[in-house]
Amino acid sequence: MTLAPLLTASPAVQIHVAFALVALFLGPFVLWRQRRDRVHKVMGYVWVCALGGAALVSFAISSPFTSVGLSPIHLLSVYALYGIYVAMRAIYRRDVAMHRQVMQNLYVRGAALAGAFNFLPGRTMQRILIPNTPALGYVVIAVVLLWAFWPIVRRSSAARA
Repeated sequence: MTLAPLLTASPAVQIHVAFALVALFLGPFVLWRQRRDRVHKVMGYVWVCALGGAALVSFAISSPFTSVGLSPIHLLSVYALYGIYVAMRAIYRRDVAMHRQVMQNLYVRGAALAGAFNFLPGRTMQRILIPNTPALGYVVIAVVLLWAFWPIVRRSSAARA
């Protein structure tokens, strides 16, 4: 593991990683904590700001893989921003169930999935965490995809049975 790729990356990448790490590590405490009190509300606002910040800053990071500078992973940023809007609208309308569902989906299928795709060979996080075995990034992506979509697969197979 080496931090050199992050330290030499553009400021947009560094800011994006900072926001994303806060969102990734704070998410479980906010989203699956049993008590819904002031601590939940404060940590929730920090989480939303971190996730929204990571999504917004991602548009300043150009992709070398496409001619327009945006890649399919940027669709997850659009998904995150829209999800934040829907979830906040739900809680302001006192629809707690919708708020919880959208926020948990945002974490599992937004933040975690976006984080997993950063393990594609050549991306900064792959060069930081697994520089000598870039193909291992595909394993990380497969495991996170399985974790993120397993509940859906399990529900659909149970419905068929």
